[in-house]
Amino acid sequence: MTIRVLIAEDEALVRAGCVLLLGGVADIEVIAEAGDGAAAIELAAKHHPDVVLMDLRMPGTDGIGATRALCESPDPPAVLILTTFNEQHAVQQALAAGASGFLLKHAAPADLAQAIRACAAGDGWLDPAVVGGVLTALRSGTPPHTTTPPSVSGLTNREREVLILMAMGYANTEISARLFISEATTRTHVSHVIAKTGSRDRTQAVVLAYRSGLMS
Repeated sequence: MTIRVLIAEDEALVRAGCVLLLGGVADIEVIAEAGDGAAAIELAAKHHPDVVLMDLRMPGTDGIGATRALCESPDPPAVLILTTFNEQHAVQQALAAGASGFLLKHAAPADLAQAIRACAAGDGWLDPAVVGGVLTALRSGTPPHTTTPPSVSGLTNREREVLILMAMGYANTEISARLFISEATTRTHVSHVIAKTGSRDRTQAVVLAYRSGLMS
């Protein structure tokens, strides 16, 4: 199956570079390009992409506003944020708006296609170079709760363990090793966690873990 991608980036050179890189990937097709957030929203409604590659800093409607609008639409695409090291606060806002992941602008070219595939599959993408800052910000910004929200309390003990390890930044292989279960079983638990919490993908499930007070 071909993954349909919309690129929203105001810098023409960066946008052209992304198009060039993805042009040689067999399972990914760039179906539209936007120079700002407003155009991204309009083109997404017209072309229905699977993934929107979204720059944060754009004139007019920025990446955060566009992400929020797209994720609130009836059939939302996954949004993969393009970011730099000094945009941690903006990344937090984008995740709160519903983004599925983020990718550094100077990441390895091979990571672009990998991140798009992960977001299209519902796994999300947390760039290893900045995931520590994201998790730290989520921890420090967690409001106190006296009761666990129903979306988290409905998880089994094993599913809660898996969610906690997901929130700590562990990949499926690492979760499997720590819980002494197979990777297939881990994938099943992750799918159940995402479904039961009403999360759009793995990234949003991690955000929920911190916001619900499960992680402290």
